[in-house]
Amino acid sequence: MRPSIVKNYLFPWHERLLKRPTIEYVKELEKSQWLCRDGIELLQRKKLKELLTIAVDHCPWHQQRIAEAGIDISENSLPTFNDLSRLPTMQKEDAQLHKDEMVWRDAPGGIYPYTTGGSSGTPLNFYFGKWRQASDAAGRIRARRWWDIDIGDKEVYLWGAPVELNKTDKIKQIRDGLMNQILLNAFDMSLTTMQQYLDFIVRYKPGCIYGYASSIALLARFALNSNQKIQIPQLKAVFTTGEPLYPEQREIIHEAFKVPVANEFGSRDIGFTAHQSPEGQMLLMSESHILEILDKNDQPVAAGKTGEAVITGLCSQAQPFIRYRTGDFIKATDESCVAGRGLHVLGEVVGRSTDFIIKKDGSVLHALAVIYVTRAIEGIESFKIIQHTTSELEVQVVPNALWKTDGETQIRQQMQQRLGEIDVAVNLLDAIPPEKSGKHRYVVSHVPLPTDM
Repeated sequence: MRPSIVKNYLFPWHERLLKRPTIEYVKELEKSQWLCRDGIELLQRKKLKELLTIAVDHCPWHQQRIAEAGIDISENSLPTFNDLSRLPTMQKEDAQLHKDEMVWRDAPGGIYPYTTGGSSGTPLNFYFGKWRQASDAAGRIRARRWWDIDIGDKEVYLWGAPVELNKTDKIKQIRDGLMNQILLNAFDMSLTTMQQYLDFIVRYKPGCIYGYASSIALLARFALNSNQKIQIPQLKAVFTTGEPLYPEQREIIHEAFKVPVANEFGSRDIGFTAHQSPEGQMLLMSESHILEILDKNDQPVAAGKTGEAVITGLCSQAQPFIRYRTGDFIKATDESCVAGRGLHVLGEVVGRSTDFIIKKDGSVLHALAVIYVTRAIEGIESFKIIQHTTSELEVQVVPNALWKTDGETQIRQQMQQRLGEIDVAVNLLDAIPPEKSGKHRYVVSHVPLPTDM
């Protein structure tokens, strides 16, 4: 489809049909990014008041906490960031166990259930609404424009896909195709499949490639090891997400595709949060998020120090996420955007690393292929998946109050659906200790990658 048709007609029509204010929000973001820092933070405080008002009016769990913190959201007041810091931080377990006391079921445009867990090891069921969807889409569109990529330009997604496509998935494929977005399955990374992916990408001539950092790096390494020279004059950038982008991965991807590589930061529960600019800085989507980087005592860390990302989602009206501990770790910085934007700058996103899972036939699966299994099963407080051999998988589970007796059976059946013939041991534990390094790894494979990859 011609990019201009997608940009000016198909995409705006699609968003209006779904009653999402994406186009309007993109226009706002294009202007607001150039506010000074004080202007950005004033905008954040106004949106914070709106969110807190919704939480008080519609979400009993938040209402009690806001009252206990003594935050004034009356007509003539405007809460400060110090006021916000009086609220206790919110854990994933809070969002899971108190979901029904948090959700605004009559939020304008409706609410939609979602399940996440990512690499955090703590699955979560929650609700999002139209503004959260618009925020994600609009923020990504603006970030793409920093790289001279716009709505309608061809994109290839190296992303997770279901084992079997249902009717909804097939409709989404058709829609994505009309929007010039093509999905390649990151859960299937065999040598044969990766060669097919490379051949397709060269023929399709995308403006950008987007996907899991480790999966794109794996594809790039395969291309280099097989001495393939990828020539796509239309390709402007490769965007990675879902994991930290390590320097060696960036180098491999750049060497294979010959374009800049930029990382995105976000999560399914909080949404699109930050994106790397062409100047090399990770810029917060400040109009949609308030970011705090805190130590274990809930105190802000100094510039140059690392702490946990605690985020207030200013567009999370359907189920407010207020001072939400994401489990991601970020190095704080006092930098300003060198291009003159008022957006906040993030230091290094330390994040979490994940391993690949190797099937008996040698196929390589992204770790999220098995993480998706645990995130869909209710009652899992935290987990760790260990692949001992191509025939043995261990799933460690710390259950919470929502755990059901058939959970073990569900895990075994769904892991075997993903991985084929494999023995799956499910071990229920009181706690899962961290690695000796102090890091928490949620998928660990003791099976090496094929030597020719």
